[in-house]
Amino acid sequence: MTETRLRPEPEVDPTFQMFASRSVPVHVVRGVLGLVAMVAGIALASVSGWWLLLLPLTVVLWRGCPTCWVMGLIATRGRAPACKL
Repeated sequence: MTETRLRPEPEVDPTFQMFASRSVPVHVVRGVLGLVAMVAGIALASVSGWWLLLLPLTVVLWRGCPTCWVMGLIATRGRAPACKL
């Protein structure tokens, strides 16, 4: 009997290469830092327009939009070994 795989190998799936991080905690930290940069950039934009330069930092930390970050989180979690309850 042959075993069927439900998800593609990390080497084949481009989501793993583009969006995944080394570990889930690293990915979550990148997400939180991106969120802080976005909120600070928008909130402080009334003080000085230079704060809007934090928004590209958010895009870099999230590797795109919030949806890209979530796809990366799922890919990173899929790369991790299964947890045992």
